Amino acid sequence: MPHTPGPSPNQVAQATATLAHVKDYLRTYPPVPDVLPLLALLLDEDTGVPILLGDILRAAARSVSQQTDQPVNDTMRRSIDSLRDAAQEATDWHVLHWDVQRLRDLASSPVDPPVTP
Repeated sequence: MPHTPGPSPNQVAQATATLAHVKDYLRTYPPVPDVLPLLALLLDEDTGVPILLGDILRAAARSVSQQTDQPVNDTMRRSIDSLRDAAQEATDWHVLHWDVQRLRDLASSPVDPPVTP
């Protein structure tokens, strides 16, 4: 497989800065209709952060395990295993997209007036 140029450290820093901006924004308690579209993109079941992060961590583990110049020792093996474990955990978070959908449904449904006896 040919080596393609990867993102620069600056591009990765910009991506994490954007995520930090989202975090800071959400801490201001914006209206739910403004929050849900952001969450929907962040937690998309196919392209959201959990899926991307899981794929990134798995690819990093694979790259380290295949390209080391020395035999894999216990420390390196534990680090590779940790990357793989974290990848699975991150990928498992993709189910949060269903929660966003449920929140959207609740936010768009009319509120029933309280029933008085």
